[in-house]
Amino acid sequence: MGLFKNLFSRCKSTDDIDYSMKYLIVGLGNVGAEYEDTRHNAGFMVVDSLAHGAEARWTLERRAYRTEIKAKGRTLILIKPTTYMNLSGEAVRYWLQTEKVPLQNLLIVVDDIALPLGTLRMKKQGAAGGHNGLRSIESLLGTTEYCRLRIGVGNDFSRGHQIEYVLGAFTPEEHALLDTKIDKACEAVKCFATLGPDRAMNLYNG
Repeated sequence: MGLFKNLFSRCKSTDDIDYSMKYLIVGLGNVGAEYEDTRHNAGFMVVDSLAHGAEARWTLERRAYRTEIKAKGRTLILIKPTTYMNLSGEAVRYWLQTEKVPLQNLLIVVDDIALPLGTLRMKKQGAAGGHNGLRSIESLLGTTEYCRLRIGVGNDFSRGHQIEYVLGAFTPEEHALLDTKIDKACEAVKCFATLGPDRAMNLYNG
């Protein structure tokens, strides 16, 4: 079904994960000042928070901003694609290959209008659900069998105004709730790497 079909297996149980491997954590979003603080950049917000908590500095590299943090001895490679949302798959494929990270150690952090604001939902596979970033990743990896952490941004928009909504900024009231949820999302990411996706789903979904 594509380039990665025969190279990688689906996300595994905690018993099957090789914890000596690196983890690629990808926050989806759009680069540029005009996109900062927008709903479509919820993925960026989570990896930014992870980097900030570890006092890690971002460097501009090929197809992404990149940094690294440690979590209980695991190496988490954080990236923010510079390809813009619709071409996110280019950055994901490049960094998987460059860092030699197996697909089961990939986690995509992404906004989701199908979930209420601040709701967290980790899954080990699934369809793109109309999200252009996930659609690009699915297309270039040739599989839907990769882990993703969805961050609910709500759907308070009228018909035909979805683009304006997701590219719009969070309100102060939304931020008050979202900031605590981003902290939880960071915990979920670390749990994914240290205890595995099954444990992370049990602890943080909902």
